[in-house]
Amino acid sequence: MKTYSAKETEIERKWFVIDAQNQILGRVAERAAVLLRGKHKPQFTSHVDCGDYVVVINADKVRVTGGKEIKKTYMTFSGYVGGHKSETFQARRARHPELLIQLAVRGMIPHNRLGRSVIKKLKVYSGSAHPHEAQSPVATPVR
Repeated sequence: MKTYSAKETEIERKWFVIDAQNQILGRVAERAAVLLRGKHKPQFTSHVDCGDYVVVINADKVRVTGGKEIKKTYMTFSGYVGGHKSETFQARRARHPELLIQLAVRGMIPHNRLGRSVIKKLKVYSGSAHPHEAQSPVATPVR
């Protein structure tokens, strides 16, 4: 027997939509990461981008558990003196709610060239409208 390895040309990509309204951030990110990597497919190959496109809507209505709404902070550092910036979960939700889901998903995929190509298939929108109706995405539940 030989081990099956998927080829980039053999992969059939689908579009999925995840509604994040009143869903927990980590569970939405986990479901999106699985779909982006293609781990739900029987022909999954770890070194090939086998995943599908994922559209996440209502990113501004995602929720977190515990005291994370107030206590969780996001930190960036530019590399320069005084270049440290941090903001709370509430502030980031008010400023740019799409980043909440993008950063959570980015942490769940590989941190290499494959991960950089996979993350490009993630589309996140703060409202319920999105411009990908022509691709006829299938709604998928969050577990």
